[in-house]
Amino acid sequence: MKIAFVGKGGSGKTTLSSLFIRHLAATGAPVMAVDADINQHLGTALGLDEPEAAELPAMGARLPLIKDYLRGTNPRISGADTMIKTTPPGEGSRLLRIDEDNPVYAACARTVGLDGGQVRLMVTGPFTESDLGVACYHSKVGAIELCLNHLVDGRDEFVVVDMTAGSDSFASGLFTRFDMTFLVAEPTRKGIAVYRQYKEYAADFDVVLRVVGNKVQGPDDLAFLRAEVGEDLLATVGHSDWVRAMEKGRPARFDELEEVNRRALRTLHEAVDATYERRDWQRYTRQMVHFHLKNAQSWGNEKTGADLAAQVDPAFVLDESVRTERPAATPAPA
Repeated sequence: MKIAFVGKGGSGKTTLSSLFIRHLAATGAPVMAVDADINQHLGTALGLDEPEAAELPAMGARLPLIKDYLRGTNPRISGADTMIKTTPPGEGSRLLRIDEDNPVYAACARTVGLDGGQVRLMVTGPFTESDLGVACYHSKVGAIELCLNHLVDGRDEFVVVDMTAGSDSFASGLFTRFDMTFLVAEPTRKGIAVYRQYKEYAADFDVVLRVVGNKVQGPDDLAFLRAEVGEDLLATVGHSDWVRAMEKGRPARFDELEEVNRRALRTLHEAVDATYERRDWQRYTRQMVHFHLKNAQSWGNEKTGADLAAQVDPAFVLDESVRTERPAATPAPA
């Protein structure tokens, strides 16, 4: 299942996404964690120190490798240089499975050990000084969109993406790639404003959106959130000594997280599981093609010098029944 955490900057979405990742890993499920935020903090939230987090390979810097692998033998794609972030898979494309070894994961993913299990972590890479004035951050996030377009995932295996703050996610079709989107909202007018914006943008695309209230300090905060978001409010999280210790670099064992917050994480997990029955791979594929055609017409055709609409395989539907050839295990680079 594919899960996004969104919210305004400073709402606590990275903290909550890291807690949910730890919760899922503790169940023994395969988990892929992805940091797609312009501020790269998910690695440290999962326990890496700053030097370790800085050494994580940037997906954006490995885009040619990703494209070349995913292209496979798809006859509709003449070369990796004609692939853009929205290129959909078709007959002959290589697809990704969460619990496998492949060249993309070998180049871009690193295993992070947690006290309750382990996860694979991938990061877009930071927005560097050399990018200022000449690059768009969404070009980095494009590597994630391309991978999610080629991902076949099933029940009880998870991709959790810490998205960039605010409504920037709507600059691409990435926001439609998820089974569940958790919007982390503080009980403030600014926190609710991001929720309303996200809700409006997502309405036409059947995005499943639930609100997680964060920094909720009492009945008044809870009443405010309930009045503003109604039934979309799924759970709330308040002060946590465990989180404060984690932010100081001295986390306790995860099973010592306060029970009220563990209960909130279980509620999130149950909500994700409940979305499985409403998965619609036809719609998922249709939306993928929709955004690809929009991007092709607006900039892709001109940039690549190719008719990118021809990349669409009308007979192909991405779903769990699609057979993929599992690649041989590829050792991670030293």
